[in-house]
Amino acid sequence: MSEQPLRIARGAMATRFEIALFGDDPIALRAAAEEALDEVQRVEQLLSWRKSTSPVARLNAGAAGVPIKVTPELFSFVRRCHELWELGNHAFDITVGPLMQAWSGLAERGQTTDEPALAAARDACGMQHVELNPKDYTVKFARPGMRLDFGAVGKGYALDLATEVLRDAGVTSALIHGGTSTVCAIGHPPDAGHWRVAVEYPPGDEVVESLPVLTVVDLCDEAMSVSAVWGRVFRIGQDTFGHVLDPRTGRPAGEALLSIYVCREATEADAMSTALLTEGASGVGHFETSRPDARTLVLGGRRESGNYSIAAHGIGWRPLAC
Repeated sequence: MSEQPLRIARGAMATRFEIALFGDDPIALRAAAEEALDEVQRVEQLLSWRKSTSPVARLNAGAAGVPIKVTPELFSFVRRCHELWELGNHAFDITVGPLMQAWSGLAERGQTTDEPALAAARDACGMQHVELNPKDYTVKFARPGMRLDFGAVGKGYALDLATEVLRDAGVTSALIHGGTSTVCAIGHPPDAGHWRVAVEYPPGDEVVESLPVLTVVDLCDEAMSVSAVWGRVFRIGQDTFGHVLDPRTGRPAGEALLSIYVCREATEADAMSTALLTEGASGVGHFETSRPDARTLVLGGRRESGNYSIAAHGIGWRPLAC
């Protein structure tokens, strides 16, 4: 087996997907990686509400009060998102689309608030208002204005399917990520028992610059997702708001700075890291009870001691040398 991994990358879902693979046949590895990335792009075509011809765009346009028949794959995925909505204490919700649109409108107008618009958007959200009929694979929205947005879970789903492609091709050692925030590990590198993935402290902190690594997570046949309030943001005047919204309040998540969720499935990890960021430290206890095999960490704000507040289950961390 080669000492250096083969690396293949491609742009999709407004980010960069990359695969590092080990094996003895570079031609076969490259073919498997290209097929896996083709699957990522197929999922993008399936889930993107921005593409008017996509199944999700058609669903968003016509499902208000009317059952819309969808493919068995899309139906199963929406049903899985309903399960994750329940697991995540409703802090993860694919019906957050109207709220995302409302906050984007505020940013475009330079407004810090518009309570009537936000209230109307909140009324159009809630997974409990999505009616699923497994007999004929139909989806119906019980309230007008509802719109599905898979931004908090789509990368995870794409990575799960890409990982299946790699495994079916006989790949036994690989790491694949989407935008560095969600990652799947197949097996382990030839020279170690785990893939080791570093997660950094928030950027822009002078103390952090000298010791940037918050934790290093070991992965073997697992998935990990990291959510944070920096990166993509809504900028309104001098104020900056994180792009992760709490669907229950309609406001940007403010209970934590960063969250990590590790489990066997990237779809769950992607969705639940969003829920964990929204729930904050209390979410660690929630998942310790509901998903004891999952590993979690939540990074909160600075304390008087100069360090950050941290709650974790199964993940260690490096305190700052303040």
